[in-house]
Amino acid sequence: MIDPDAFPVTTRWPAAHPDRLQYYGAPTPNGVKVSIMLEETGLPYEVHLVDFAKNDQKSPEYLALNPNGKIPAILDPAGPGGAPLALFESGAILLYLAEKTGLFLSPDPVERWQTIQWVMFQMGGVGPMFGQLGFFTKFAGKDYEDKRPRDRYLDETKRLLGVMNVALEGRDWFMGDYSIADISMLGWVNGLVNFYENGPLVGFDDFANVKAWLARGLERPAVQLGLTIPARP
Repeated sequence: MIDPDAFPVTTRWPAAHPDRLQYYGAPTPNGVKVSIMLEETGLPYEVHLVDFAKNDQKSPEYLALNPNGKIPAILDPAGPGGAPLALFESGAILLYLAEKTGLFLSPDPVERWQTIQWVMFQMGGVGPMFGQLGFFTKFAGKDYEDKRPRDRYLDETKRLLGVMNVALEGRDWFMGDYSIADISMLGWVNGLVNFYENGPLVGFDDFANVKAWLARGLERPAVQLGLTIPARP
């Protein structure tokens, strides 16, 4: 069970089901990695919206869980050895949930590390570059007259899509079988095309393997549901 004194986040977001994994997030490309993974694994969980409009992510209770003040984060009352475990950073959470359930991460050492390398590729490249491009096309950056900053991220986004396109040649998923490598990237590629609306800008149709991979991912019921969790206010 979860002790509120040890985890102040539960005082701001009380757990209706304290025996379940507690997920704190928002339906952003980083957040939906966790909601998709939870839906795919079938783990019982309780979801709590971290509302950016209310600066929830900067509250003392949330910072006690995630000192980086970002989403997502989890609190698992049944962590290793049966003790509660708090985790932040979406990549770490994906690895933890994969190990906890034995799903979407091969036990074979070679395949395991090759899967992890794609998660790191997403964390270090896809997320930061796609997100920065989105800033310069959808948010305040779109009003900048100097397009050189935008084009820097545009070129890198296209390069990363090219890497992904080559990796997906002749296969449905990055590791052949569906894995946390795919889960880590689906929200970001979907966001690039359907939220930031940057498909025409990056020439998304030219990356046929990535386009087909995204379509396959969006057909999965857990992905469809995960993309909407938690619901926006």
